[in-house]
Amino acid sequence: MKKHPQTNLVHAPRKAPQYISTVQPPVFRASTIIFKNTDALFNRHWTDAYDYSYGTHGTPTTFTLADNIAQIEGGDYCLLCPSGLSAINLVNSCFLSHGDEVWVADNTYGPNMEHLRNLETRYGIVVKVYNPIDANTFQPSAQTKLIWLEAAGSVTLEFPDLINLVKKAKQANVLTALDNTWGAGLAFNAFDFSSEHLSVDLTIHALTKYPSGGGDILMGSVVTQDKKLQQQLFRMHAIQGIAISGDDAAQIQRSLASMHIRYTQQSNSALTLLHWLNKQVEFAQVLHPANELSAGHHYWNDVCKENLSAGLVSVIFKPKYTMQDIRKFCDALQLFKLGFSWGGPISLVMLYDLTTMRALEHTHLQQGLLVRFCIGLEHPADLIQDIENALKQLQIKIPN
Repeated sequence: MKKHPQTNLVHAPRKAPQYISTVQPPVFRASTIIFKNTDALFNRHWTDAYDYSYGTHGTPTTFTLADNIAQIEGGDYCLLCPSGLSAINLVNSCFLSHGDEVWVADNTYGPNMEHLRNLETRYGIVVKVYNPIDANTFQPSAQTKLIWLEAAGSVTLEFPDLINLVKKAKQANVLTALDNTWGAGLAFNAFDFSSEHLSVDLTIHALTKYPSGGGDILMGSVVTQDKKLQQQLFRMHAIQGIAISGDDAAQIQRSLASMHIRYTQQSNSALTLLHWLNKQVEFAQVLHPANELSAGHHYWNDVCKENLSAGLVSVIFKPKYTMQDIRKFCDALQLFKLGFSWGGPISLVMLYDLTTMRALEHTHLQQGLLVRFCIGLEHPADLIQDIENALKQLQIKIPN
């Protein structure tokens, strides 16, 4: 049948062979997916391993990335979300209902706490806060449905008593969700992290950080080994219309090959800075799981057998330094750029007032304002020099 030129523009008469072997997999961009025939349309189900029915359900590009993230984390199933926070919200909305109790570490990622407080106010979720380095402060009840774990914790970087917290949760039949962004599936295996082969139920990962590695892609994931949990999550994922760009998935897939190398280098650089920071008189405390003086160090030592840690180090300035002083210090930094997130090539710095961020009393933390360094791929000697120069800009005489 001879076609009009306009039709030929839509239905190209010639098409190159579709599959060749390349280093990177091809990128599929799709909302509509064409079914071969009505059998293919009707002989399918949303629980199929690869349900190619609509772009929101997945394409070869997104499924490839999901499979690789699941493998990295030690799980079997993975769902992708537009951001780490979106992945967190997926878990909360999937597993929490009116009257359910959820336990959250006092050092949890701030937006997660804010989201849960919103659910508490609007939908009757009960939010309880525990101290992550003291498993005794986690006291589940018959209404407890979910506990959020974070290793290491946000900003103050305490490594939790993961083994005992998970044991208590298992005994009480409480679902365990670990924000695994810091460990990235590399520092430890969240699905087999002890001599007793303990496992969390879910890991949530901000792929924005180390998997992306470029500071330019937003994405999150939820990984599990439990097919029933996966199907519950997938239904909520579909109902909420959660989807990601095939181009974004391809960008992160491209970065995975170098993730372990980057993570290891940033971990080692952080340790180099840690040793130097410990000697500086301006700081009341240096926070890092590998620091023997940091809370949770022995828990990190028990779980992270490869001695890996993310490239994050926090310092608490001595109380005599004001917010104006700390702002002056941060503004004087040249290599460390002022910005949120981490895991990219450029080192970042952020300042915090812990008095506005914690609900519980933490005797292990010194008084003072906190600055978090997020180590990039620069040489650690240059980063140390940058901090040293910025400290000089404070122009405050340090007493002997």
